[in-house]
Amino acid sequence: MPRRVTLPGAQELFRATEPVVQPGRRPSGRVKHDEKITVYVSAEELLALEQARLTLRARHGIAVDRGRIVRAAVALAVADLELNGDDSDLIRQLDLS
Repeated sequence: MPRRVTLPGAQELFRATEPVVQPGRRPSGRVKHDEKITVYVSAEELLALEQARLTLRARHGIAVDRGRIVRAAVALAVADLELNGDDSDLIRQLDLS
């Protein structure tokens, strides 16, 4: 019985792997990561993350995993903190807790 091999399409082969430049920080993107952390999220947060991943794919043609979304969000939060300090969105969000 012959086996069919699925090959990546042109969009996957020729997509940009260089992350978008953010003020002072860039998400690491598609590279091998040597460090690992564990983050616990609620069911609602996980569902929202998965919905964001699907939206990126369906509406914008960006196929990424949840880890890349999280790394991009961390880069944005850190850049915002460095750029805006006490007025950053991160400070405002964490100050609510």
